[in-house]
Amino acid sequence: MDTLKIIKPASVEKAFDFRPVGNAPHTNQSQNTMVENSNQIFQDHHGIDKTEIVPRRNIEYKPKPFIEANTEEVNLYHLKNDCIIPVFSKDNEKTIAHQEFIEIVQDSVSKAFPYQSLEAPEVRVSHQIKGRIPEAIHKNVKDLLGHEKTIYYERMAFIIRVPGVSEVINGNELSLTIGGVRAYNQENLYNRKSFEKFKFFIGFKNMVCCNLCVSSDGFISEMRVSSYEELQSKILEVIQNYQAENHLKIMKDFTNYSLTEYQFAQLIGKARLYNHLPKKLKSEIPELSFNDGHFNTIAKDYYQDESFCKDDDGNINLWNVYNLFTQANKSSYIDTFLERNLNAFEFNQGICKAISGNSHYHWFLS
Repeated sequence: MDTLKIIKPASVEKAFDFRPVGNAPHTNQSQNTMVENSNQIFQDHHGIDKTEIVPRRNIEYKPKPFIEANTEEVNLYHLKNDCIIPVFSKDNEKTIAHQEFIEIVQDSVSKAFPYQSLEAPEVRVSHQIKGRIPEAIHKNVKDLLGHEKTIYYERMAFIIRVPGVSEVINGNELSLTIGGVRAYNQENLYNRKSFEKFKFFIGFKNMVCCNLCVSSDGFISEMRVSSYEELQSKILEVIQNYQAENHLKIMKDFTNYSLTEYQFAQLIGKARLYNHLPKKLKSEIPELSFNDGHFNTIAKDYYQDESFCKDDDGNINLWNVYNLFTQANKSSYIDTFLERNLNAFEFNQGICKAISGNSHYHWFLS
């Protein structure tokens, strides 16, 4: 088969059919070397009922951040040139910097999808840590010059979109998206260098609202690594094991289930009670990691959101409910953002089953 004839947009099957992952080369290698050494290729399948990807349409989407909370947008140049790199204080060993994490993911995605173009990373940061150079130790803050100040960001999240792989659910275009989170507050920087922790995901981005759609097989909440090579190898392993077709199928199935206004009110009311339940009873009910602030947003958007609100009869399908959850999750801090996103997916799966009468989630509707 002539793989060069596979031109984006590709089908989901072609985009996610991999050969086994080998040893990942060092991330400092050039893009050409990465592709040349790649053992990830698109393959065609015959006789399989394929879900064809809808070609990209010329639709102008209003730019929205994938996370809001207290974050700000920055670029790779700023991270590389204006920020210091934290170290482990006991041995002065450096951490894998935010920009290095992003570049490792870029190289991994290019290796996994050699025939797809990638968009520039969208990077959001929070919790700026300020400092100063030794020569400015005795200066007042107001007298500090620009080059005498140092900064780095405790928390960073980013996404990279693969625009050639997309699907449409309920009129919403979804685009394949890869990204990660680094939160230094979850590292012990006051000790010697040890395994470093990263969060990584592969899923889809709803282009209407820029909400992320994350499933359990496409997300690792604590990727512990000791080197660049190990980080890249684990990233490629997650990409390889991600079941995109199954993820899309489940999300499409959300459109087949609806809640009445009464059921939605029951759901929100029980969800508010969840965090105040006695410990024993709470342990018997599936986890819900959203808080009252999120449910205030969900309740408001049930009436007001232009894309995912109720219909004229007060009914709302679970695809829209799911997007109300992921929309509200944008107010979460970076270090809890992806976990709550996954929880939204699993919670709505459970509500689907509860509507059918077969789920521990029936408590939320009873």
